[in-house]
Amino acid sequence: MHNKSKYFYAIGLSYKKADAEVRGHFSLSDTAKENVLTQAKENGIESLLVISTCNRTELYGFAEHPFQLIHLLCENTKGTVEEFQEVAYVHKNKEAINHMFRVGSGLDSQILGDFEIIFQLKAGARASKKFNLLNSFTERLVNSVIRASKRIKNETLLSSGATSVSFASVQYIMNNVKDISKKNILLFGTGKIGRNTCENLVKHTKNPHITLINRTKDKAEEVAGKFNLVVKDYDNLAEELNVSDIAIVATGAHTPTVYKDLISTTKPLLVLDLSIPKNVNEDIREHSNITLVHLDDLAKITDDTLEKRKAFIPDAEAIIVETTADFNAWLDTLKFVPTIQAIKHKLTDYKNSELNNQRKKLADFNEDQAELISNNIIQKITNQFAHHLREDSDSSDESIELIKKIFQLETTDNV
Repeated sequence: MHNKSKYFYAIGLSYKKADAEVRGHFSLSDTAKENVLTQAKENGIESLLVISTCNRTELYGFAEHPFQLIHLLCENTKGTVEEFQEVAYVHKNKEAINHMFRVGSGLDSQILGDFEIIFQLKAGARASKKFNLLNSFTERLVNSVIRASKRIKNETLLSSGATSVSFASVQYIMNNVKDISKKNILLFGTGKIGRNTCENLVKHTKNPHITLINRTKDKAEEVAGKFNLVVKDYDNLAEELNVSDIAIVATGAHTPTVYKDLISTTKPLLVLDLSIPKNVNEDIREHSNITLVHLDDLAKITDDTLEKRKAFIPDAEAIIVETTADFNAWLDTLKFVPTIQAIKHKLTDYKNSELNNQRKKLADFNEDQAELISNNIIQKITNQFAHHLREDSDSSDESIELIKKIFQLETTDNV
């Protein structure tokens, strides 16, 4: 794309073919990312962008051969080239551009419409810029992808509805409980799902009455401190359950941590069990005032949401096609303009000297007609070259070299 031997590649692996363990082998810590960039700089790579999340690790960069990028990745992770070849993908030029658009637009995410990745792309671009490894091509591409993802977010419903279990549980509470901000909420268990649910609850319910209990109290205090919530001892579990309106159980125990005998209240209590295996014993349903909702019921809400999202894939793809077309148009002009201008100058020189000759020879020389005809011919010839370069973009570098040779052009070098 930039000179004869340089192509734009996207290399990497994702949840699609690589399981969590293999993805772990190729995961890049912040230090590892910096090492990749440092080595890329030393190896004369002109532009490189790195992203690594729990679902994917990818390198986008210019190289003569994708192995240069694969090598950089394997050198800085536990992964081997053999392992990489089993699960990886390598996209080149147009495919690589298209891949970044799909990834950045949430179409390639494990949860369709999940835009988290766009923050990673932005951060990756910032890091590359620090190392002077973000050329105008990559910078423009990243900005186009960000623009596409913004439009998809605003103009389609690709990321509507609840998809994470923690978010689905909060949606469920909001839809089924009146006056949520006045209710007492108990969160029992502060693992990942518990923490996310807590964060969503605080954000969406504006509820100041949230109490946390965890077997190890300091874990609960850590989470509570972040959101300014109350922490109670594990010994107070029964007491807290009975003064709550909503109890969220997100413990990681192998046997139920909440069961019928703990309940003595007669007012309505909604219990959400977000644990696998189930941590709330089914026997609590024997209390008529208790509603028990399990993770599987919420997962169904999530599945319905994802099913609905699929309808918006064509809209999202249409936006990507438009944005990619803009990017490619910019790319074309970037590459061909100097050559086309140089051809035009050269032909204009020919025209001027020819008109001078004819002006001297011909008594009734018609200046205007000669100008008009020769300018039109120049325009037609230049358009023909421009059309060829645009259509045959795979070999456009060779074409540009050939044109320069034929016309003996001195153009300012291509960007």
